[in-house]
Parts: sequence; structure tokens; C-alpha cells
Amino acid sequence: MKHVVITGSTRGIGYGLADAFLERGCRVMISGRTQASVDKAVNQLAEAHGSQNVAGQPCDVVQLDQVESLWQQAAERFGPVDIWINNSGISHQLLPMWELPSEDLANVVDTNITGTLYGSRVAIRGMLEQGHGQLYNMMGFGSNGSTRVGMAVYGTSKSAVKYLTDILVKETQGTPIQVCSLSPGMVVTDLLVDQLKVDPEAFERSKGVLDILSDRVETVTPWLADKVLANEKSDARIKYLSTPKIVWRFLSSPFIKRDPFGGTL
Repeated sequence: MKHVVITGSTRGIGYGLADAFLERGCRVMISGRTQASVDKAVNQLAEAHGSQNVAGQPCDVVQLDQVESLWQQAAERFGPVDIWINNSGISHQLLPMWELPSEDLANVVDTNITGTLYGSRVAIRGMLEQGHGQLYNMMGFGSNGSTRVGMAVYGTSKSAVKYLTDILVKETQGTPIQVCSLSPGMVVTDLLVDQLKVDPEAFERSKGVLDILSDRVETVTPWLADKVLANEKSDARIKYLSTPKIVWRFLSSPFIKRDPFGGTL
């Protein structure tokens, strides 16, 4: 029975991961920015899986003291933390960097980079003290060097997360800590849908490709959870949408119709 802490887990991929880990008998501490969002998610998860293995704690990942409190509360509730997942992340409108509101630029950088730095710092220090643990950082568009007009800030932030993860793998060599990454691919969450709603015409033009490449949360997160629980090595790069899977989807698309958005747009 692993103890898993997931930042940004009151909705989307984080919530889906929490649900999947609970289904597999794990103890899970979720977090979100507000008490109301945490309470709602905890109640929903408890209704589905029972209340004994799930708890929640409000946490703004750009506040180091709140991230430290999340670790402390998780350890007090469920004991040593086996797996810590830095999942918190936000995006922005598909606009050139200079057209984005300055507060959007700052929020994306703070949440995606500073939040991952703080989460990694707290998790590694705590795991070194307890003598074991796995840290997973969430990759995203830009992690593999891909570029797209309108994604400058988000892509830059995820490129930084990739660099941080690679360095932490090296810095934790010779310790009992394993640092790894998760790449969920293109998942239909509020983050993606909100981006696409800004330009409905662009969505219609690219809908064919999006239908091929996108997946729903309930499809991706159980697969990721299984891979995490089976992993026993550092620098594991758990990637849902692999190159062979992409090739197969395009080749089979004339015969297999997919509709992952299901009317959400």
C-alpha cells in the first residue's frame, strides 16, 4: 500500500491519478489551492473508495511554507511518503508572448517552474530523511523541445521542468531517492479545452488531428498509475503517447473513429 502525494489534484489529470491510485489500494493525499476545492474532491473520492485512504490539504505550490505543510500533513496522516507527484500546472491563451497579460506570464512561470522547484525540494529533503521515495515531475508541451506559436511561456516552463528533472536525477545518484517523469500526452482537461475555446475556428481546422492524438483523463491516468507503481528505477520516463502509438493512430484513423472531446467543445 503506497502513500502517494499529488499536487494540483482536485481536478483533471491530478484528480484522475488520485482516483486510479486509490482504486489500486494506495493511500493518497490530494491538494488544491482552496479548502473548498479540496473538500469537494476528497468527498467525491471518499464516496467512491472509502474515506480511510484519502485526505486533502490546501496548498499553493508557489508558497514554500504551504508545500512544506503539505508534506508534514501527509506524513502525519499516512506515514512515510513513497511517491510525490508534482502535477500542479497552468497554461495560458494561445497568443504571442508579448500579447499575454503580464499576470498570466508570471502565474505560468511561478506555478510551473517555481512550484515544481519547491515541490522537488520538499519531497527530496523529506525522502532523504525517511530513507526512500520516488519523485515524479509532470512533463508537457515543450518538454521534448517542440515549439508552437502561441505556446511560448508554457513551453518554456515545461522545458525548464525537463531540465530540472534531468539534473535532479544526477544530483540524487547514490541516494535512495528515485527521480522520474510522467508524460500524459494530450489529455482533454479544462486546461486544454479552455485554450481551444478561445479560437473555435482553429479548433475546427485541427479537430481531425486532435481527435487522433487526444485522450480522456479516465483513459490515461490508470495506465500512468500502473506504470508508476511498477517502476523501481530512477530516471524512468513514463510516456503515455509514445511514437509507435502516434504512428498507429494515424495509420488506423480511417478505420477507427475517435471522439475524445465528446461534445465538450
